[in-house]
Amino acid sequence: MKLEKQAILNALKTISVPGEGEDMVTSGAVTNVVTFGDEVIVDITIKNPSLQAKKKAEVEIMKAIHAEVHMKAQVKVNIKVDAPEKAPKNEIKGKPIPGIQNIIAVASGKGGVGKSTITANLAVSLQKMGFKVGILDADIYGPSIPIMFDVQDEKPLSVKVDGKQKMKPVESYGIKILSIGFFTKPDQAVVWRGPMASKALNQMIFDAAWGALDFLLVDLPPGTGDIHLSIVQAMPLTGAVVVSTPQKVALADAKKGVAMFQQDSINVPVLGIVENMAWFTPEELPENKYYIFGKEGASNLAEDLGVRLLAQIPLVQSIREGGDVGHPAALQKDTILAEAFETMTRNSVEELVKRNDSLPPTEAVKITTMAGCAAVKK
Repeated sequence: MKLEKQAILNALKTISVPGEGEDMVTSGAVTNVVTFGDEVIVDITIKNPSLQAKKKAEVEIMKAIHAEVHMKAQVKVNIKVDAPEKAPKNEIKGKPIPGIQNIIAVASGKGGVGKSTITANLAVSLQKMGFKVGILDADIYGPSIPIMFDVQDEKPLSVKVDGKQKMKPVESYGIKILSIGFFTKPDQAVVWRGPMASKALNQMIFDAAWGALDFLLVDLPPGTGDIHLSIVQAMPLTGAVVVSTPQKVALADAKKGVAMFQQDSINVPVLGIVENMAWFTPEELPENKYYIFGKEGASNLAEDLGVRLLAQIPLVQSIREGGDVGHPAALQKDTILAEAFETMTRNSVEELVKRNDSLPPTEAVKITTMAGCAAVKK
């Protein structure tokens, strides 16, 4: 008995790959047929990688050949899977957020250097200058922004936007805020793996009614990990601000933070470094400076890395007090702290202006200065 190749192909035209519609030959699933006497070898390619799909395809081929060609044919089926690549289920894909002109990540290589404090006061200073500002508290495992704005007991409301339900950010001092802290109890630890944290961020970013914002500040967790990668994949960051104290341990980690943003695969412009806790000034001796964490450390690091030192923020008791009671120190008027935070904010905006010059027109962030910075346009 000799099997004919065309007879085999005609038989395979009577069946299809499960879930793929057209018959096996027309769809191109059958890639080769070889016959040797009463033996036939059929090579096929399917898209479904499951064992069930493979077994069903094999059985269907054997049944068709036995029914249409010869019931005693010796059939061997080789199956190759060509499944399309799928992104991890909780991966966040980068795309612009409608209405948001600039997205600034505030990062630190090390915890405890005051990153959230800098974020809060940068937001307040921008709002005082006339900008529309929002904060995304992306520090999933240690959210502190709600406490710093005295909204830890608030819950985001649900609003309908273009027929879809969205989260309405909580507002404080004219700043829109979303944080995982709004969805957990004060004494509840967030014990999540990376994909779960990324999914929560995805919802706070894209399922929120942010409205029109000149700046969205993203308060990142310390270090360089899953959350950081999720954020840089999630949205087009305009730039990053890195926070450090003057001490060597913090500077070493801050250097890694800058390097992360400057990687070719990430390529987020670093606007500069903020040296927090630059010196200690006691309330009763406002002119005195005590360099308890070292002197000029972040300043030297900024120079070495070729980025700008945006500001040196002193360690003053009222900064801590303001954060604890939900009244950021930048809200004060005519104080050393208010001046320091204003300097930091103006320098950050200036770096964004410089960034315009090196970007293509379609991507440039155009900043117009009006009474100390009043409008941002993309």
